[in-house]
Amino acid sequence: MPRLGIPGAGRSLAREGRRGTKGAGAAEDPGKKKKAPPLSAVLKDARELLAARKGRLALGLALLLVNRISGLVLPGTTKFLLDEVIAKGHRQLLGRLVLISGAATLIQAVTSYALSQVLGKAAQRSITEMRRAVQRHVGRLSVSFFDQNKVGALLSRVMTDAEGIRNLVGTGLVEVVGGLVTAVLALGILFYLNAKLTFVALGVLSLFAGVLLYAFKTLRPLFRERSKINAEVSGRLTESLSGIRVVKAYRAERREALTFTKGAHRLFRNVANTMTGFAAVGAFSTLLLGLVGVAILWIGAHDVLAGRMTIGSFFSFTLYLGLLVGPVVQIVSIGSQITEAFAGLERIREIRNELTEDEGDAGRERLPAIEGRVEFRDVHFEYETGVPVIRGVSFVVPPGTSVALVGSSGSGKSTLIGLAAAFYRPTSGQILVDGRDLARVRLADYRSQLGVVLQDNFLFDGTVFENIAFARPDASDADVRRAAGIACCDDFVSKLPDGYQTVVGERGVKLSGGQRQRVAIARAILADPRILILDEATSSLDSESEAAIQQGLAALMKGRTTFVIAHRLSTIRRADTILVVEGGLIVERGRHEELLARGGRYAELYNRQYGLEANLFRNPGESGEVREEAAPAAAAADARIGRLPLVGAGPTE
Repeated sequence: MPRLGIPGAGRSLAREGRRGTKGAGAAEDPGKKKKAPPLSAVLKDARELLAARKGRLALGLALLLVNRISGLVLPGTTKFLLDEVIAKGHRQLLGRLVLISGAATLIQAVTSYALSQVLGKAAQRSITEMRRAVQRHVGRLSVSFFDQNKVGALLSRVMTDAEGIRNLVGTGLVEVVGGLVTAVLALGILFYLNAKLTFVALGVLSLFAGVLLYAFKTLRPLFRERSKINAEVSGRLTESLSGIRVVKAYRAERREALTFTKGAHRLFRNVANTMTGFAAVGAFSTLLLGLVGVAILWIGAHDVLAGRMTIGSFFSFTLYLGLLVGPVVQIVSIGSQITEAFAGLERIREIRNELTEDEGDAGRERLPAIEGRVEFRDVHFEYETGVPVIRGVSFVVPPGTSVALVGSSGSGKSTLIGLAAAFYRPTSGQILVDGRDLARVRLADYRSQLGVVLQDNFLFDGTVFENIAFARPDASDADVRRAAGIACCDDFVSKLPDGYQTVVGERGVKLSGGQRQRVAIARAILADPRILILDEATSSLDSESEAAIQQGLAALMKGRTTFVIAHRLSTIRRADTILVVEGGLIVERGRHEELLARGGRYAELYNRQYGLEANLFRNPGESGEVREEAAPAAAAADARIGRLPLVGAGPTE
């Protein structure tokens, strides 16, 4: 089949914007490193998380207080056991002490179970809601954002970074508060038992403040960097597995393994540094505990020998000192976990700071059902500041007509289509739909009247029926099958094991390229759009399949405004208007016959294509005159075939 232009002209819209923009269309320097969100913003997010679960957190804190107070009973009974029961022989107290200790232990067990249920489930619910919020936000970001970010990295933001907040909403923060309460209660009892020993212990334990400061300042950047590395490695691995056929075709398994190994080693070095930090904190904590123990052993023993302290009081003091020291050490450990949570919140805040493409939609006017008149008015567009891609383009597409875009690769055709689909916003100028500025109407209202069929169509890992119904989830079975019939899906679906309920696999891998394209066309037919965008809609179809589907497409496009990027002459020749795009400018416009008669850029591309295809079938030594005769001969052949136009709204010749 003859093709107009050169390869690459019909590439997917989503691949056109290699340099992304922030929000819907503003330029951004892709090499500029993003700053981490300020700590105040992260703290605000943390407060909102806690406020959303304040009821469960309050209940958890109450349970924890009961749990910790119960834990103070057993050490207290030892003093009476040693001083009263054993030393003085008051055996009648033994039963009471055992009963009180047993009841306190039972209360501890029950409250520990309740804590895990109350706070554990609260943490998991918060993680789930955070993931939902991040996914919703990411889904509303502009196409430009996805052009410059790896899918695997975004997956890590949604799934992994949210995991750390369990230490805030779960047991982490409550354990810190509970530990402080236990430490304060134990401290009061310690002062009662021996104030001198308590001051000695506090002097040594005060050094833990330095440990906490080190953990927060040193480990938090490491956790943040780990999340970043993990996202990069996951992104590359996702790409490698998604493109496994290309990897195998070019024997690149070893190169991909090497790339992954480098990323894995970066992650290992980060984890090793984090482990070193934890080890330093643990070693210093052990040293401090040892110093406390040595000091208490020396001073306490002298007090007991001097008669200033009983053996029971000294034994109880050491147990309560453990209740004071234990929470302090625990706070250092949990502080490191909370540091990890803050690192995750920073990365989540970073992505939530990205402007969504529908930012401010609530204040924009509603867009009712449209007729389909589209006007570009002096539109300029830049992916990167100072590098214009579209330069002052103006044209009008009347309702129900078709416009075809042709030109060399990189000329700006797909960018124009992307602007028409509102994937990007103009840097300057206006795009009007039925006389309304697209920048002033709600994006959802416009997109609901838009249908798109791309060259590289994406199918989800669901059934054939589900992929077609993706355009209209509430569509009836009859509507889906009618759309599939128009797109000639019945021919191959009837041969599938489960018909329309056959699972197509990830990205539709179980279907051929032509079958995937027909499912995508059926999806667009079901959407019943007023504006239709076709980016090489029949590129994956063989000649027989294309001929079968042309009539259905012609019926679909009748009365709809249609933008087309295509190479096939059955698409281009009968469009109502052909726009020839070069260097971001429209250099020619008109119908097929008019443009050929002018002998300009369109005629050059047209004749070059025929010459190229004629040469493909010429034996060595044959005359070069074939090229000169190819164009008219091919045109006559095309006329004899009488193939239906892909854009059937144009008048016949």
